[in-house]
Amino acid sequence: MATAVLEPRTTSFDVEDVEYLRHGDKPLLARLFRPRGAGPFPAMVECHGGAWCMSDRTTERPRHEYMASHGVVSVALDFRSGDEAPYPASVQDINYAVRWTKAHAAELKTRPDLVGLSGQSSGGHLAMLAAMRPHDPRYAAIPLPAGTAPQDAGVRCVVMSWPVINPLSRYRHAKRAAQQSPPPAWPKSIIARHDAYWRSEDNMSEGSPTLALERGEKVVTPPAIWFQAQGDIMHDYRDTESTFDGNEPQRFCAAYARAGGSIALEYIDMERKAGASPDLSQCGPMFERMVAFIGRHVTA
Repeated sequence: MATAVLEPRTTSFDVEDVEYLRHGDKPLLARLFRPRGAGPFPAMVECHGGAWCMSDRTTERPRHEYMASHGVVSVALDFRSGDEAPYPASVQDINYAVRWTKAHAAELKTRPDLVGLSGQSSGGHLAMLAAMRPHDPRYAAIPLPAGTAPQDAGVRCVVMSWPVINPLSRYRHAKRAAQQSPPPAWPKSIIARHDAYWRSEDNMSEGSPTLALERGEKVVTPPAIWFQAQGDIMHDYRDTESTFDGNEPQRFCAAYARAGGSIALEYIDMERKAGASPDLSQCGPMFERMVAFIGRHVTA
């Protein structure tokens, strides 16, 4: 079997939109960023952010281009948003996309055993949730086309940028902020999008990777890394309802480690302001560190 290739610098890559799934008359597209060369390359299925209700496969283009230019296939997904289909619809699409990527590994210049998941903000949450529960029958409910070789949705690693790792905690955090006088601007839209996607606090709790670990659920814990920007009160805050002595990133990482998982938490020198879209051109060496992490955990 050929060894996976992770090139320090691939100067060119190809970009193509393909339909990977269809719901009724609505196609879901994946934007494929494929390094030029024979491969096989590591591949990351990429989940965009947007509080589960906004954005699409084009939003985080700088990350996808960096991956492809450094020898990583990037499969940037569209998936159903909370404005059209509530939880767990998007997780179903992502679970399917992982299996679709494995089924099409040869044409994507990868192998089924070289696939990971990556995501930013709510996309980071979705990536981790899909990775932790790859065999959940709710998430794996969409079958591959008839005649396709069976695939599972397990992944080699998870890469997250400031994930909303605990939706219930963040929802209540936003509601408390909204009660301040005067209230900041960011909670209003955040609360509305939580309501649109999750529909209930019970669903937020059930779909929380942090709370799943703290409940002692039997989950899969692939190697993971969390990149966290500075001053990010929407993702890096202390849950006042928890007894954990630390913020949500430290809380999740501690629970993940207790469950047997390996996870790194890396703060980056990038300011993340509440209510403003992050400028990925200002993320410093984050993309480089992502590639290094993938190199350690996907090419072995």
